Amino acid sequence: MGADRVFAYGAAAGLLGDLLLGDPRRGHPVAVFGRAAGAVERVLWRDHRGWGALHTAVCAGGAVALGAVAQRVVRPSTAASVALTAAATWAVVGGTSLAREARVIGRALEAGDVEAARARLPHLCGRDPQALDADGIARAVVESVAENTSDAVVGALVWGAVGGVPGLVGFRAVNTLDAMVGHRSARYRRYGWASARLDDVAGWPGARLTAVLAAVAGSDTTGAVRAWRADAVKHPSPNAGPVEASFAGALGVRLGGTLSYGGRVEHRPVLNGEGRSVETGDIERAVRLSRRVGWLALGVSAATALLRGRIDRPQRSRVDQAQRSRVDHAQRSRSAVQRPGGSS
Repeated sequence: MGADRVFAYGAAAGLLGDLLLGDPRRGHPVAVFGRAAGAVERVLWRDHRGWGALHTAVCAGGAVALGAVAQRVVRPSTAASVALTAAATWAVVGGTSLAREARVIGRALEAGDVEAARARLPHLCGRDPQALDADGIARAVVESVAENTSDAVVGALVWGAVGGVPGLVGFRAVNTLDAMVGHRSARYRRYGWASARLDDVAGWPGARLTAVLAAVAGSDTTGAVRAWRADAVKHPSPNAGPVEASFAGALGVRLGGTLSYGGRVEHRPVLNGEGRSVETGDIERAVRLSRRVGWLALGVSAATALLRGRIDRPQRSRVDQAQRSRVDHAQRSRSAVQRPGGSS
């Protein structure tokens, strides 16, 4: 079985595993990577971009190398290759945990327990919960569901289709590093620069695919496309902008506006200004849209891998045939030399 089918079967099994099992309570591979990256940071940290770039290279490069070695070890066995791809997919996607956390907050808001919702919000995003009322919390949840659909599901599948297991784990490593050091605090403004920029590059294709699929899977395709085209460029993040704008249009709600991170107030542009304010019920609608986008992304990624395999297969066949021809020619030449009367 070719690498294209290995990815298609393994990714489907891994996404199904995430749906059925969710994330482990202890010993999650991403958490293990985070602890390792933290240990590297304690050794390398300097208030300098170069040291931060080294930190990014060591951590992300190490994850990619580990994935490549594991993929090479199991390559002789189709079953083992599919199992490794499934395990890697399950480890790096987080759609079920995303939905679970969003729904916990949504149920608290429905029960009128704003304090419980505020206490739970940091599990989903880094905003200051005390500065938010019920509608503000609901808006923060919908925006986080949109952005994390790209970061926690679609982006990983895209890079898995391109690079197999190394692509899966490499994308998650880059995304985790950005969450750890890629923000604009005094400690990480320089040190985290490389991680933040690499995350922007790695997240670019997944964010655009997420925006497209949200428009396709949402209840208002025209509104999603209109909001994406009109408002995405206003967002300070090159990847969150298209995703959040498309989700806003697809759901018919208005996202963006004033928010607070770590005591720092930011005035974000309004996305889909024609929409209504976010309500508690929109959390469940956003979760369902996120689910549909995730499964559509699996289909697109698997189809891309299969198509790439069909395109590459004839080329590999020609290369193999040329190599066999060279080997046969070399063997005939050696035989001619070894036969009696052959030239020396």
